[in-house]
Amino acid sequence: MLAGKTKYPYQGREYVNREILKCAWKLHMPEFMYIEETGKESFEKWLINQMELLFPIGYMANGEEEKTLAVEDEDTYRLILKKQAEDENEVLEDGTVKSNKEKIEKTQTAKISEKKLKNYAYLRSHFYTVDQTTKTDAKELDAGKLLKKNMKIRKDGSKPKILIYHTHSQEAFKDSKAGDKKTSIVGMGDILTKELNDTYRIPTMHHEGVYDLIGGKMDRSRAYQLAEVKVRKTLKKYPSIEVVIDLHRDGVGNNTHLVTSIDGKKTGQIMFFNGLSRTKKNGDIAYLKNPYIQDNLAFSMQMQLAATKKYPGFARRIYLKSYRYNMHLMPKYLLIEAGAQTNTVKEMQRSMKVLADLLDAVVDP
Repeated sequence: MLAGKTKYPYQGREYVNREILKCAWKLHMPEFMYIEETGKESFEKWLINQMELLFPIGYMANGEEEKTLAVEDEDTYRLILKKQAEDENEVLEDGTVKSNKEKIEKTQTAKISEKKLKNYAYLRSHFYTVDQTTKTDAKELDAGKLLKKNMKIRKDGSKPKILIYHTHSQEAFKDSKAGDKKTSIVGMGDILTKELNDTYRIPTMHHEGVYDLIGGKMDRSRAYQLAEVKVRKTLKKYPSIEVVIDLHRDGVGNNTHLVTSIDGKKTGQIMFFNGLSRTKKNGDIAYLKNPYIQDNLAFSMQMQLAATKKYPGFARRIYLKSYRYNMHLMPKYLLIEAGAQTNTVKEMQRSMKVLADLLDAVVDP
């Protein structure tokens, strides 16, 4: 009967069939009907959501795995930064040294032949101390390439060219006076800055920010991270800066005295320190990328060579270690260990004047 009332003979029957199907969906599969009528989400999306409700573990596995890996990565990164912050020698109150391995080598006083530097074995034995956790090779320590890199700065008036700061500002010396920063590593930074400005006319600024005290207590766990933030801001404010120096004081055994004689006066020795962002066990540290490793190595090597020529015995061997130590902030970046807790303030004051002369020899055009 219905068919006879329609223009097309089967339209009525199809209509009835559709209505019957809708009734069935409403009774037995109401959510399908809701999706079709509202158009709020696709059937595929609805089905996936339902499957997640029915089988949550299977669908959570992939997302949870990614989340877990992210957490593990963050934990690893924090651990690496903590090790980086605390792996330098630290002298305790009782005078003992907290260190995996004391970093003392016999001072090289013989004249070094630049031709011999092309011999990797000779270079390693005369110029470098490689930490037991660290790996390097002849390709990385290619003296020919390192000596060819230009470490000269541009002269453009009074704009600052060198920035000196201290990741560990609380480091002091044998006869330092408590609370007197002039007798601490910060005071040595003042002398170095003054020498560069006044004697060598190299515009230099000294940042005295404190990064190894938290709540008034010694805490190095975040020192490099905190320092990086401030140094970045400083470099952005003063784009003319080309050289960054992080000035430290080393920690050694109480019977070790890092001293040499220059012009007949006892002078504290220094040591250039490079981070390679690589461990012997695990290879490159992805979290601590540094595009300037070769530039950093070139700078310390050229400084070491200048020291050997002008002041034999002043510079200990360059120390290579696994982490980064903020050396990714600038191609011309030096981390310098100036003396140790067994040196006197006078010895280190003389040391800063010698260091300023070496910097002038390497960076001044």
